Amino acid sequence: MKFGCHVSIKEGYLGAAELAKSLGAEAYQFFPKNPRSLGVKNFNETDATACKQFCKQNKLVSITHTPYPTSLTPEDNKQEDVIQSLQNDLEISEACGAIGVVVHFGKQKDSKDPLASYHVMINILNAVLENWEGQCKILLENNAGKPGSMGTTMEELVQVRKLCDDPDHIGFCLDTCHAFASEFWTGENTDELIMKGSELGYFNYLEAIHLNNSKYPVGSGKDRHANIFGHGYIEASQFELFLQQPSVKKVPMILETPSEFGITKEKEIKQLYDRWG
Repeated sequence: MKFGCHVSIKEGYLGAAELAKSLGAEAYQFFPKNPRSLGVKNFNETDATACKQFCKQNKLVSITHTPYPTSLTPEDNKQEDVIQSLQNDLEISEACGAIGVVVHFGKQKDSKDPLASYHVMINILNAVLENWEGQCKILLENNAGKPGSMGTTMEELVQVRKLCDDPDHIGFCLDTCHAFASEFWTGENTDELIMKGSELGYFNYLEAIHLNNSKYPVGSGKDRHANIFGHGYIEASQFELFLQQPSVKKVPMILETPSEFGITKEKEIKQLYDRWG
């Protein structure tokens, strides 16, 4: 099993990979550019190549995460900005050797036409991937809304992927906190989740897991992460049953947990390896 965490690119892409390794991680996530902007970055290709080589030598797996303003259901005047930004994210991620770029599933735009947002998502994904020939994929992440909200079921994720022109460049990232918040995964329905996901083909394209506990009870709809052990509503035994499933066991697992309780990423990664590694 490969555990890791989100790291900063303050010291560059190679610096981020070196930081991840120093924390005891075998997988990590990073923002390819400024996380608060949709701007296109002219990145340092030498640094990116060095990062890719370092990861290969040290058997590190990486994913990236799109900037916060990225939305697959943007307003009309923001669509081109999102498309160019996502294409830029893919280019940087590919150069660094990342396996995928995580992007949150879209939000409902039109209450009178529930399908409108799905059409926008598919059009955006098609535009982004139209000329993409790299290995790096877009990884759709499940949302943390109330049960029934857009982006909270495997059926939606699988169907959007199927309806895109280039599904081979689309995979999934499962966030355990989001899943718990939306009752996608309750902690008690692991067998049912695995069975349904296998039938739908979801797990065939699951490339990464955001391993997060939840500060709020199941079904809360709230996206508030907690540390894996002792600080959330998902019990260690529930995580254990989930992580032992063959469908998820070999998927890279990335922590996006808080540091407010003094638990460093190095310590939390060690806790994961000690218990399940």
